This record gives sequence, C-alpha cells and structure tokens, in this order.
Amino acid sequence: MKPQETHNLCGFTTATNIKNCKHLKPKTIDITEYITLVFTDYTLRTITLGTAILGAVTGMLGSFAVLRKQSLLGDAISHAALPGIAIAFMLTDTKDSNVLLLGALISGLLGTFWIRGIIKKTHLKSDTALGLILSLFFGFGMLLLTFIQKQPNANQAGLDKYLFGQAATLLEADVWLMASVTGICLLVLIVFWKEFKILLFDADYTKTLGFNTKFIDILITSFIVLAIVLGLQTVGVVLMSAMLLAPAAAARQWTNSLATMVGLSAVFGASSGVVGTAVSASQNNLSTGPVIVLVASVFVLVSFVFSPSRGLLFKQIRFIKNRRDLQLHKTLAFMYNIAETHHNIAHPHTIKILNNFQGFTKRTLQELVKKNYVKLEGSMWSLTEEGFKTASNLYNQQPENNE
Repeated sequence: MKPQETHNLCGFTTATNIKNCKHLKPKTIDITEYITLVFTDYTLRTITLGTAILGAVTGMLGSFAVLRKQSLLGDAISHAALPGIAIAFMLTDTKDSNVLLLGALISGLLGTFWIRGIIKKTHLKSDTALGLILSLFFGFGMLLLTFIQKQPNANQAGLDKYLFGQAATLLEADVWLMASVTGICLLVLIVFWKEFKILLFDADYTKTLGFNTKFIDILITSFIVLAIVLGLQTVGVVLMSAMLLAPAAAARQWTNSLATMVGLSAVFGASSGVVGTAVSASQNNLSTGPVIVLVASVFVLVSFVFSPSRGLLFKQIRFIKNRRDLQLHKTLAFMYNIAETHHNIAHPHTIKILNNFQGFTKRTLQELVKKNYVKLEGSMWSLTEEGFKTASNLYNQQPENNE
C-alpha cells in the first residue's frame, strides 16, 4: 500500500500520526522517507511550506526589531493578539482562521499603538510600556478564553491552540496567505530599503533628509505585527517572539551588514521551520511549534559559539593568541634590554638569566627561535639582527649603530 493511500485510509490530519496507523508498524521515519512524504503527503507538504515561509518572513522582520532594540516587542504583540482572537470568536461564533487572525491583527496593532503612546506621552521607558501592555492584554485574553470555555456550546473547542500553536491545522490557503504577505514584505523592503536603513541607525539624520520618520516607523512595525499574527496558528502566542528574535540574533553574530543579516535571518528562520517540522513528523508526540523554536535556538547557540567575528570559541582563541603574543613581546623586550648592554648584540647569554623574568617559558623561547628573533646554541641564546630590530620597533627605540 502506498504511503499516501494509507494516510487517507486512516484519516490522518497530521504527518506525525503515521506511526499510530494500525496498517503500519510504528517506526521512526528516516530522512529519505520524510523527503518522499513532503512531495506525496498533502498535510506534511503544507506544514513544511507554511513553517518555512513563516520562518523566513519573521526572520527578515525580526532583524529590524533586534537592531532597534525592541526585542520585547514581539512578545508584547503576540500576547496582545490573544484578546482579539477571543473577541472575534465571540462576535462571529466561528473558528474560521482568517476571521480569528483578523481579530488578532487588530488587537496586536492596538497594543502596538498603545505602547508607542505610553512611551511618547509619559516618562515610562519602552521596557516598562512593553511589559505593561503584554500583561494587560494577555490577562484580558485569558479571561475571555476562560469565559468562552465555560459556555454550554461545544463550538469553542480548539481555541486554546493559539496559545501554543498547532501546525497541523495549516491549510493550503494559509500557506498562500503567508506567501502573499512575504512577497509584499519583500517588495516594501526593496522600495523603502534606504529609508529603513537610515532610520535604523540614525533617526535624527533621517528627519533632516526630509523623510517621514513616523510613517516609516509605523510601516515596519505594522509588518512585524502582521508577521507575528500569521505565526500564531503555527507557533502560538507564548513562543511566537522566539520565531521573531532567534533567527535575527543568530544572523547578527555572523555579519555587520544589514542586507546580509536580513538574508541570513530569513535562511535561519526557514531552515528552523523545515528542520523542526521534520523532527516533529519523525517522532511520536512532538508538537511542531515548540520543536521549531528549539531548532531556532540551536542556530542561536551555534552562532554564539562558532561565528568567526563574535563567537565565544574564536574570541577565546584570539584571547589566548593575544596573550601568547604579549608574553612573546615581553620576553623579547627583556632579551633586548640585556643585549643592548653589550657592544655586540649577538653576544651569547645563558638561558638561566631568563629565569629572572616572570613571563619566560621554554615554549616562548622556542617561538622566538622559530620567528628567527633568537638563536639558541646549547644552553646559550643570542638575539639576531631581526629580533633586535623588531624589539626596538615595538618600544619606539632606534637600534644602535654597531661598529
């Protein structure tokens, strides 16, 4: 029996349930089977495309949130969207995802503008305003969800999926919607790239150039809200901020270029979606949203450790190298001070004399020999002309003329 026929026979709604089919022996799906299922299974293909597109668009827009030091904005907006979902359901009595996400978008935008208003019209700082709106809207949303759940009808079942996400509910129409928003986002980024870039690094200079900074700021913020709302169905309110920030945080470690960072963020976000979906589909009882966030966190961890310019590993390597170079230069300077007391700089000296220098090690002496700064004969050492000249240049001293 073909895999697709088996899925239809068993009435699966998620690819993860393949192992629970009574017609198939439960087993772990390997990478070859997964790739095959992506092209043959409607649900898995839809989820994979949806999470990849979501990761790409949130990664791109998350770059601006990270660089503008608005990391909490994603968390505040995602939580602010919850009461919009509840109110949309109460008004329409339907669980249509488009209607609920529209309510989430309105609520998210309202929360965003409240945050802006609090920052501008009060003495509160942005982190206080973000925390205040996050708590207020999320608390109100939970209150509404509790009220809805206690209603006698059963139509409200499933609304709690927006808290932690349920990627299996993605439909082809949702993927097309995500793709459309991503396309519009790319177009806006291309058209307003110069304005976004200038505003990001110098808002005052942007004003002097005559740009409408308020419009540009509202535009980029609105797209961030829209991307977050699109991800609520997949990742959920609680984890959505990680999808916005993790790819951007990882990309920031690898580059100083804004364009490169935006591109890398999109790649990391899309890869997190694809890999997270694959892991979730290949194992029992793994929710797709949390797995995607964990995969994105792995990208962040790897970037923090292994990126060449900012990675902890290479920082430690450079620190050790710089310490060795400093030790080398100090030892060379000590030898220079000894050698310049003699008429002949190549006058040999016993190694024992170096024991009086605290920074001296046998390894340092070997390094100086390799660099042709020092000659070593038995237990005696002497400076070469190259070593003497290097030492004198290090401390802005001119070598003496030797006859």
